[in-house]
Amino acid sequence: MEGLIKLDLLDLGLALGMMVVAIGLSAWQQLGMEWTLAIATGRTLLQLLVVGYILAFIFALDNPWAVLAILLVMVSIAAIVARNRISKKIPRVLPLVWGAIFISTALTLGYTTLLIIQPSSWYEPQYLIPIGGIILGNSMNGAAISGERLVSTINASHLEIETHLSLGATPQQAVNKYRTEAIIAGLIPTINAMMVVGIVTLPGIITGQLLSGIEPLDAASYQILVMFMLTFANLITALLVTQGLCRQFFNGAAQLVK
Repeated sequence: MEGLIKLDLLDLGLALGMMVVAIGLSAWQQLGMEWTLAIATGRTLLQLLVVGYILAFIFALDNPWAVLAILLVMVSIAAIVARNRISKKIPRVLPLVWGAIFISTALTLGYTTLLIIQPSSWYEPQYLIPIGGIILGNSMNGAAISGERLVSTINASHLEIETHLSLGATPQQAVNKYRTEAIIAGLIPTINAMMVVGIVTLPGIITGQLLSGIEPLDAASYQILVMFMLTFANLITALLVTQGLCRQFFNGAAQLVK
């Protein structure tokens, strides 16, 4: 099987031509998206090229502290993005989301790296950084979806929650239904992806491995591993985020904080 065909600057320039055409089509059809497409194109070029150089340096350095530092930066960015989606008004949401994403990523990475892949060194950047990035992106979305769903539902259900509290329910019992619905909502994108993976879509990791010349069955095996990792990490993240958020809505006297 032929190996990966590398792309040079001319190839990237030709790829950029597709975005130029897209911007032209937007102008022709008066969609008003020219500036948005131009900014998105520029950010894609800048961000991915910078990441490429940084990862090349980290891979060459092959140092555990450098790998862990990159992962911690990624965790922090993911937590900030998820917090912004959930709410900026609720106190201590950022450390809550950061902790949930960190724990789910650490557990999933540890299990996958130490028990399944078993690289020559536990901090092998070739495995730890790409797999960590996949987990973090999914955990970020799971935290944002489940957290935002829970916050919006509780804010719209004050009367019902207070009724349950007045009838003797504990705060946990009063919001348990909303928490369950939020967790399920956070898992739906991952479950949907699992249902159609390989049939409707070929996810990024299997596509990338096929392009690099990996045998299809090997690529499929890694994709199976990835899908199971994402479900595991997503569930842990949603459980931790929703549990922490539920506590933020009640004071020490078990009263709903509006």
